Amino acid sequence: MSITPVKNGLTYRAAGVDIDAGDAVVDLIGPVLKRTHSSRVLGRHGAFAGLFQLDFTKKSLKRNYRRPVLVACTDGVGTKVLLAAERRVYDTVGIDCVAMNVNDLIVQGAEPLFFLDYLGLSKLQPTDTAAMIEGVARGCEIAGCALIGGECAEMPDIYKPGDFDIAGFCVGVVEYDNIIDATRVKKNDVIIGLPSSGVHSNGYTLVRRIVRDAGLDLNKAYHELGEKTLCEILLEPTRIYAKSIVKLVSAFRKKKAISGMAHITGGGLPGNVNRALPEKFDAVIEKRAWTPPAIFPFLQKHGGVDEEEMFRVFNMGIGYTIIARPDHVDRMIKSLKRAGESPVVIGTIERGAGEVRFK
Repeated sequence: MSITPVKNGLTYRAAGVDIDAGDAVVDLIGPVLKRTHSSRVLGRHGAFAGLFQLDFTKKSLKRNYRRPVLVACTDGVGTKVLLAAERRVYDTVGIDCVAMNVNDLIVQGAEPLFFLDYLGLSKLQPTDTAAMIEGVARGCEIAGCALIGGECAEMPDIYKPGDFDIAGFCVGVVEYDNIIDATRVKKNDVIIGLPSSGVHSNGYTLVRRIVRDAGLDLNKAYHELGEKTLCEILLEPTRIYAKSIVKLVSAFRKKKAISGMAHITGGGLPGNVNRALPEKFDAVIEKRAWTPPAIFPFLQKHGGVDEEEMFRVFNMGIGYTIIARPDHVDRMIKSLKRAGESPVVIGTIERGAGEVRFK
């Protein structure tokens, strides 16, 4: 087959996709990815796929897995990206993306191993795109997992100028005998809550509606919210609990002291803690056990949102929960504090129908 030469013909760049910009991004992010790698990452940067060695070296066979179970999940950041795109803040949503995945993965007792990201956008701007991936790498560093690859898709026909979306894929591992599921939960178990950093990455369609309808100024520092602007507070990255929880699971593994865990995402406490319960038990949560960050009553007031709806949509200041045997709670709290957390007892397990009740 022969191709007829055409002078000054249509190019991919003229159609909206810049291959050179994509190559520039690959060059820029090489050192960023490398920062997250351990000796378990194999292969070279720019390969078609990432390689990760499940077991350690022969010198540390005692750390190898006896009956490993791979755990995988995928998630994005939701409409929080619209706020980030509007304000041209590109690094924080990368942390959010990692958080939304690894916080789900550790719920079953797994250790995060590696992460891949997917970035779809209207136009590859190498510096801005590298900032997004820098955020992903930072999230992986916080979580203790390796960023071994990803995809940047320039699609001007799909995304409007300035728009982008980001999603991630995480794989972890857990020993079969250490999998945490709802069958462990018993009556009188105690629920420990770990604070969120704010709204995290759920409910932003409602957040943006409140901001719009109430005429709120994203650039303003409202006195009830402190010194940061409203935009800075709303773009605060989701907290990553991975290292603290992996350490806690390891420390209390032999005693089977952890009955269940839940990452508090869309659906809030009632829509996520229930996922850690068997059908015959309820989680009874004491609302007065903690004080939600100021952003929540601020949004509630300006949006005229019912309290029940607030708790159904937002995390309300609790980003992660641990259901624990009562005899081990004090030691767990001390362990979590040593890991830099601020745990608080927020409820107990009682007989019921697999639901979350507030009091």
